Amino acid sequence: MGAWIELTTDDGQRIAAYRAVPGSKPRGGVVVIQEIFGVNSHIRSIADGFSRDGYLAIAPALFDRAQRDVQLGYTPEDIQAGRSLKERSPAEIAMRDVAAATREAAAAGKVGIVGYCWGGLISWVAAAGIDGLACSVPYYGGGMPEQIALKPRCPVMCHFGERDAHIPIESVKRLAAAHPGVAVHIYAADHGFNCDQRGSYDAAAAKLARERTLAFFRQHVG
Repeated sequence: MGAWIELTTDDGQRIAAYRAVPGSKPRGGVVVIQEIFGVNSHIRSIADGFSRDGYLAIAPALFDRAQRDVQLGYTPEDIQAGRSLKERSPAEIAMRDVAAATREAAAAGKVGIVGYCWGGLISWVAAAGIDGLACSVPYYGGGMPEQIALKPRCPVMCHFGERDAHIPIESVKRLAAAHPGVAVHIYAADHGFNCDQRGSYDAAAAKLARERTLAFFRQHVG
């Protein structure tokens, strides 16, 4: 199990982060980026999972600048609240918080980043703009096709669901064509297929995506 810590960003902001430490010497660090639902039990369980796989996992609370201690569920009301908080948390500001989390994770060695939904977009932006990342793994990053012009500075692997109404599959194919060096995996699944707390959860797709993600981290982080 992990614990909450506090990070200080380069502009002096203090934000919370969930930190999960492996039981033995870390293979490296992984920054885990939240969905629009905050660092809730699902995101914390992901961080715990990466720590069991040998990584120091840091999940920064990217909504803390707008509202502290955001931990939402998946009801329509929660979705509306999360979207509102996302609008108050622009990516260029979130990069400061991601950079602070990356510095914290770097105590373990090389650092990879993984993000889900909005966090997938943040992970894509971070791959182009954050120093010190060894690789990036966005899951169903809403808005990524609209950021097709970004040029990643580290290896990237993406996971998308072909039945995702939020991210049309044709836009994913355009993204893949524009970035032939990026590994783009498409699953017979919906948006949020990795989250076992949502109706769109797909166990087979989640398992395969995680296996690929871990292999990617083993290759680029350690």
